[in-house]
Amino acid sequence: MPVSILVAWVGRTDLRAAAGEPDAGIGPIAQGVHSDNYDTIHLLSDFPVVQTKSYINWLASRSGAAIHLHTVKLSSPINFGEIYERVAEVLEAIDRPGTQLTFHLSPGTPAMASVWILLAKTIHPARLIQSSQQSGVEDANIPFDIAAEFIPKLLRQTDAQLTSLAQGTPDEATEFSSIIHRSAVMRRVIEQARRVAIRSIPVLIEGESGTGKELMARAIHRASPRADKAFLSVNCGAIPPELVESEFFGHKKGAFTGAVADRKGHFERADGGTIFLDEIGELPKAIQVKLLRTLQEGEVTPIGSSEPKKIDVRVVVATNRTLINEVAEGNFREDLFYRLAVAIIKLPPLRQRAGDISLLIDVLLQHVNDATRGMGIRNKKISVSARNLMLQHAWPGNIRELLNTLQRAAVWSDDEVIGLEAVKEAILLSPKALPGEDGILNRPVESGLELEALMAQVARHYIERTLAHTRNNKTQAAKLLGFGNYQTFTNWMNRYGVVQ
Repeated sequence: MPVSILVAWVGRTDLRAAAGEPDAGIGPIAQGVHSDNYDTIHLLSDFPVVQTKSYINWLASRSGAAIHLHTVKLSSPINFGEIYERVAEVLEAIDRPGTQLTFHLSPGTPAMASVWILLAKTIHPARLIQSSQQSGVEDANIPFDIAAEFIPKLLRQTDAQLTSLAQGTPDEATEFSSIIHRSAVMRRVIEQARRVAIRSIPVLIEGESGTGKELMARAIHRASPRADKAFLSVNCGAIPPELVESEFFGHKKGAFTGAVADRKGHFERADGGTIFLDEIGELPKAIQVKLLRTLQEGEVTPIGSSEPKKIDVRVVVATNRTLINEVAEGNFREDLFYRLAVAIIKLPPLRQRAGDISLLIDVLLQHVNDATRGMGIRNKKISVSARNLMLQHAWPGNIRELLNTLQRAAVWSDDEVIGLEAVKEAILLSPKALPGEDGILNRPVESGLELEALMAQVARHYIERTLAHTRNNKTQAAKLLGFGNYQTFTNWMNRYGVVQ
């Protein structure tokens, strides 16, 4: 059976009720406790401990439920950021599968009530109740839904930061303004990149496919003293092995069949600027040796020539693998690795960038709208339910997958507003995105992972499959998935954005 939990702040009226003041009645919390059968009651209080414990003893005499007190310290009872943090800590500890949460809005300040609503509509789905002496206890039906993945972060920012964000003011590092972000993890990455950019040392950028490695490389170049010189991007995996040496270092006329004229290689063309070698791990071993010599000596020798040419090139490389592991497996030269990995920038996957997905949805959807401007196609918006589904997706293809999904969803939707069904059809579930040993159970943990997103992925997958199997019979689906009752199953559907 599910565990029914009531959560509330202790309010001044509750304390007055316990003190026996007639006009206070029994107080909002006691009203809420008497209105339903709760297994557990969790109360938060920033009142003095002695005063609060006296209230807990009074309430315990009126209820058979287990009561847990969480004493917290707030600088102000209307400080949204502090209230959110304290409540989030409590809910993280008590909100587990099989629990049914109820938040009481009436005790405490309006700021406290606002945070309950925010959390009930996003991270911790819950029933909301309110009470008064005149009307008793009733459900608070809030007629809206919100996608607030990043709001907790905003609540802790200063007024100046909020004003800057609202006005669209770019970060101080304007060279990195094309990297759309709001998360703390990306701010740290960009700060590292800014420090590296001003030095002409090699940079290794690691990250999954679609995380924006070339975008980061271009930003590093723009922030460097070489910004007014060439930036040359080379995809190492797209060059046939037999042509890599000529592409990199050039050749002289007649050096081989088809060499009808002298040709400068990529390194010579990038002289004075930056060369970006994407998918560096794809280079053949023979070219790795020649690249190492180029980096060591600062010169290239075109095929068919015996005269080396001096070059001054900053090298930035990227890979979607962990290059040190490739060294250990014998796929990449150790000496070249240490020559390239002077500075290492690790781009986090989108699932680890809390707060960035919602922002990226807005920016990328605007790009999609801009691309169709003048074609008689209406600008698209995205519905709240569709956005919430996208916020819960793991995005194994990262930003590239997010953009492609938005483009597909815009095509599938005839209406101005992209709805939930259009996004469901647009999201591609790769084998890695479905439950299985490789997709879920054996993901690397060394660089971190978003466990909550993985759990949501699995939950949505099985809920949707079971609903399809039972032809949307929730009672049968709840039984097949091991839920105690229909209501718990419905709560899970709401939590993970599954609609019939």
